[in-house]
Amino acid sequence: MTAAALVQHFRGAPVSITVVESSEIGTIGVGEATIPTIRRFYAQLGLRDAEVMQATQATCKLGIRFQGWSGAGPDFIHPFGLFGQDLKGVGFHHYWLKQRAASDPGPMGDYSLGASLAAAGKFTLPSPNPPSSLSVFDWALHFDAALFAQYLRRYAEAGGCQRIDARIGSGALRPEDGFVRALVLDDGREVEGDLFVDCSGFRGLLIGEALGVPYEDWGRWLRCDAAWAVQSENASSANPDPFTRVTARTAGWQWGIPLQHRAGNGVVFSSAHTSDEDALAELSANLMGRPLMEPRRIGFRPGRRARAWEKNCVAIGLSAGFLEPLESTSIALIENGIERLKSLFPDRDFAGPVLDEFNDQSAREMERVRDFIVLHYKLNRRDEPFWRDCREGEIPETLERKLALWKARGQFVRYRWEMFHPASWLAIYAGFDVFPGDYDPAVDALDPAYLERSLKEMRENLSRLVAETPDHARFLAALDPARAA
Repeated sequence: MTAAALVQHFRGAPVSITVVESSEIGTIGVGEATIPTIRRFYAQLGLRDAEVMQATQATCKLGIRFQGWSGAGPDFIHPFGLFGQDLKGVGFHHYWLKQRAASDPGPMGDYSLGASLAAAGKFTLPSPNPPSSLSVFDWALHFDAALFAQYLRRYAEAGGCQRIDARIGSGALRPEDGFVRALVLDDGREVEGDLFVDCSGFRGLLIGEALGVPYEDWGRWLRCDAAWAVQSENASSANPDPFTRVTARTAGWQWGIPLQHRAGNGVVFSSAHTSDEDALAELSANLMGRPLMEPRRIGFRPGRRARAWEKNCVAIGLSAGFLEPLESTSIALIENGIERLKSLFPDRDFAGPVLDEFNDQSAREMERVRDFIVLHYKLNRRDEPFWRDCREGEIPETLERKLALWKARGQFVRYRWEMFHPASWLAIYAGFDVFPGDYDPAVDALDPAYLERSLKEMRENLSRLVAETPDHARFLAALDPARAA
């Protein structure tokens, strides 16, 4: 991804880009669910949705369905879209809260076109000119990450990127200032450069091993530290779900990602609350189809590097930090790291303010994604030891402030460099039925009968739109003329 983006960005400029990777080393392989920013990423490369989807066996994703997180409570969907219509600068949820005090307005998801389409297994492209905020939604992809990587490799090489297929043994530093001078390959060759981008995953070969940047462990807030991953047949391939399925399990959660040609499955768990064997057994009993490979265990530490950019080395992806894939953020964090690198691309002096700004933006973004993920665990309503520990344990002070403001006033804290906006926070609060005790008093200016009628019309309009929308499978078939025929 980084090479493809830099090739496009510097096309025609005197910048030479080389990728060193070994075809013998596989990828982590769980990054198969994305958020809508992925489509903006490859659009900047000049690639279209249809060609990327065909090349990667992709399906459409309207959001994430959370199952079992509320205990006996209902499932809910976090959609890529808005809920209802704001009025006079007051958020829709305040009108919904007022109506709930008088009668049942239905679940919050009934006021989201994205959530309603996902729940019904339907898909259509969003309107380029939506008539109202009620029609606003977005979409992402479920794709084969290995096929996506191969696709971008071809793109980068066609754009002039050089590729060396070899294992990297270590990084050689310049004695005078500690900057990286070269990559030392296993066969003894050296690859010199001015700027090095560390995409070596959890190992952090340059940023960690060579440059010694410490890693901040966030395990006290995020207790899961391992995962099992396995590919399987997709039993729902006739009409794949247009959402990622996230199901609470005894000591963690299971993902289910439908692709056109198979499914991605995995379970993220806390090794302090269950054994590897029990976690694997729980996953194996709930696959989306017959397994196609042996399950693979992945150990991890949630957290981030103290600095994502050190000297002349920039960490992108897992080398910069890791957060479990609960909200499909890993690839989005790569995208944003690339965008920051493009906008803050250095000269050979590597000015301190440039590095400081990159590091500050990277840190703040990771912390805010962390808070959003911790929120899911904090609000859970399950009774197993793992889930009780998550609910009763400490949370970051920044999240405490956000949660307190929501409960007191129904308002959202807004920051720069934040991946999840108010509609996403509302989806999680509403999914766990966590609302402020009262609504904005400005809502009382609205006639109660008019409010009730308006909410009813919103639900009916969305229901009609969903009924008229074709199945997800029909949209996928239209991507391939032969398959459509």
